[in-house]
Amino acid sequence: MSESGLVQQIGRKGADQGEIADEVIQRPELLAGVLAGLASDKARIKYGCDKVLRIISERKPEILYPEIELFIGLLDSDSTFLKWGAIHILANLAVVDSEGKIEQIFDKYFSPVTGPVLITAANVIKGAAVIALAKPELTERITAELLKVEDGQYQTAECRSIALGHTIRAFDRFYHQIKDREPVNRLVTRQL
Repeated sequence: MSESGLVQQIGRKGADQGEIADEVIQRPELLAGVLAGLASDKARIKYGCDKVLRIISERKPEILYPEIELFIGLLDSDSTFLKWGAIHILANLAVVDSEGKIEQIFDKYFSPVTGPVLITAANVIKGAAVIALAKPELTERITAELLKVEDGQYQTAECRSIALGHTIRAFDRFYHQIKDREPVNRLVTRQL
């Protein structure tokens, strides 16, 4: 299948993005077409390509790592959906980040944690656990960023509570790596 044929397949209603991701993993030369699809005017193609890239980042992150700068740039996207995709993809790329790109964008990546947009914050919080597991040396910095959720400013009090719930779940995934657990324990106790 050609790049353009693959992108058209992605844009079809009911397309199996997992199957398409597997095809790109087997034939990396198709990746350029999927990346180009992010700029499509057709929403189904644009968001389908994003989904395929997310799946690839989970299954075979080393294929996407050479394109990490593209995903870093999408953190500033006007499309919140593409921004959320970039947040997930960057977290998944941490495991193969041999150039320290995650460390270079650390503050930018974690800035949404304190709000005001709950969904963006929640995506970063979930990504935080993935990054901490991939890069244990960042555990204390990530912990400090997630502890800021408690003082975050979100659209509503309920949004803040949801962000705190995501934070507690994220801490649970990498708690064993945290050296100074007392601040985490206090946050959890306050939320009980």
